[in-house]
Amino acid sequence: MLGIEWILLIILAVIVLYIIGSYNRFVTLRARINNAWSQIDVQLKRRYDLIPNLVETVKGYAKHEKVVFTEITAARAAMASAKSVKEKAKADSQLAGALKTLFAVAENYPMLKANENFMMLQEELAGTENKIAYSRQFYNDNVMVFNTAVQRFPANIIASMFKFNERELFKTEEKEAAPVKVSF
Repeated sequence: MLGIEWILLIILAVIVLYIIGSYNRFVTLRARINNAWSQIDVQLKRRYDLIPNLVETVKGYAKHEKVVFTEITAARAAMASAKSVKEKAKADSQLAGALKTLFAVAENYPMLKANENFMMLQEELAGTENKIAYSRQFYNDNVMVFNTAVQRFPANIIASMFKFNERELFKTEEKEAAPVKVSF
């Protein structure tokens, strides 16, 4: 009789340890996702702060390009008001498109392209864009690991018990994923 009690106690202990381990793993994965999201936010904020300096530099050379400046202002406002992953991704795409237009406009002004301040800002923005791309990838990798853990059996039982739900990936807008037309 004593042997059966020990076996049941061991089985119960294993189940409790599994639940604790699974819960802690979900907490760790969620923390990684939150950290990755913070890294995206930091880089988006950095880009958001660089854009006014870049726009002011271009404005000095291209005073009649008001449409471009209006697009950038609207895109910055959308980025500032975005809250969810989906909203941030959409605003990010809108801002990236506006910046491409700004750099296309800059191509028409050789004096602007030679301006040291413009060149420095353009390099800084390019570096920030690379960091944003890396941060997106890091975030999506962490979301994938978390979502896989939430879906796998028997961990999915623990996930549903403690309300660990799948997270949304940072997706590119369709127009941004389309091939870019380059002409010389």
